[in-house]
Amino acid sequence: MDFRLSEELVMIQDSIRRIAREQFAPRAAEIDSSERFPWENFEILRDNGFLGINVAEEYGGGGVGQLALLLVLEETARACGSTSVILTTQGLASEPLMLAGSEEQKKKWLFRLATGECPGSMAITEPNAGSDVAGMTTTAKKTEGGWVLNGSKIFITQAGVAGIMLVICYTDKSKGNKGMSIFVVEKDAKGLIIGKPEHKLGIRGSDTRQVFFDDCFVPDDQMIGPEGSGFKTLMTTFNFSRPNIAAQALGIAQGAFDVAVAYTKERVQFGKTLSSFQGMQWMLAEMALGIETARTMVYRSGAMIDNEPKNPDIPKIASMAKWYASDVAMKVTTDAVQILGGYGYMREYPVERMMRDAKITQIYEGTNQIQRIIIANQLLR
Repeated sequence: MDFRLSEELVMIQDSIRRIAREQFAPRAAEIDSSERFPWENFEILRDNGFLGINVAEEYGGGGVGQLALLLVLEETARACGSTSVILTTQGLASEPLMLAGSEEQKKKWLFRLATGECPGSMAITEPNAGSDVAGMTTTAKKTEGGWVLNGSKIFITQAGVAGIMLVICYTDKSKGNKGMSIFVVEKDAKGLIIGKPEHKLGIRGSDTRQVFFDDCFVPDDQMIGPEGSGFKTLMTTFNFSRPNIAAQALGIAQGAFDVAVAYTKERVQFGKTLSSFQGMQWMLAEMALGIETARTMVYRSGAMIDNEPKNPDIPKIASMAKWYASDVAMKVTTDAVQILGGYGYMREYPVERMMRDAKITQIYEGTNQIQRIIIANQLLR
């Protein structure tokens, strides 16, 4: 596959790289330490059209495609992992609407997400239902004019700032996976209760909370797709959203590598720079190999989604990209801390933050153990 970027994609990459370096990077440490949602960075992404860059123009997006979003994610995460979560979450909330939303729903809600009128959120995980989505207990019961939701979700990203939340729950549990449906829940919906912010190891600037539904009424026209289609829509959504996490991981790894290389050129030990020692050179070479291999997989997944959206290999390639890139991010950031030694362990340098940010990429949108299962099933089907 030819991964040479078009002139338009190179312009997008150059633009977000400059913005990330000049505006996101200087604030990254403060955002992490204060654990605040970076509204100013959200506005920058919105004003530059990056939040919906992969969404069709008729729904408020840039219409450039998935690979463009991956480039934006990579460069953003390279500077600030917390800010990159805005892009991954906006993409996750938008995808079900793109896949299964009606024309009216796309014009009403997808448009708001793509233009950045408000942050979005996707409520999936529950206390007893993480990788096992079928283990969830949140339900929606039919009532006159709509549905009544009851239950709770945990670890929901952007729940406290979202204007639009997509929620998956059972509308008929007796049907198993075929009894799940997805609803759009507005932030002011009666019966929607947002819990306290969670304090996390990494990506501390992202808003993560528990969500409760207490007889929360949702009108009929806020169900996405036919009743019972939620699980299928969600699994397809993951095929297109997992490369976003891979790009996020890639960017974090590249950011840590940049710091490590610069440090080895400046740090002098035993009368020589660290970069002059063969052991250090080998370590850097191995880090670079992992990053470049991950980049190839990430870009391939984006190109496949753009050019062959019905390709049956997308689930496999998306899972491979997410698994591999996140493992690379964890290794590279850990190695970067090691290279910087005691300084790497201090908050004065960004690599300890990057190492903490990298860990979540191995966990959310399907743990890397689940990715192995998905890939094996695809190979053996």
